[in-house]
Amino acid sequence: MDETKKPNLVVKTKTFFAEVVTELKKSAWPTRKELLDSTLVVITTMLILGIFVAVADLVFVKIIGALTKSA
Repeated sequence: MDETKKPNLVVKTKTFFAEVVTELKKSAWPTRKELLDSTLVVITTMLILGIFVAVADLVFVKIIGALTKSA
């Protein structure tokens, strides 16, 4: 048999997942409080941006409506 034969798909897959587990153990995971605080910041930011976009859309619709009515 040829010694330079590539490893098969099963071996590659096992190696990949073993390396993934190793890397995930090295990660710094947030505490529960950090996670909740970050989630609150994201939700609040999305609400503010959503309201801003909705108001801006309403204003632009009114402006464009007024401009096209008068023409």
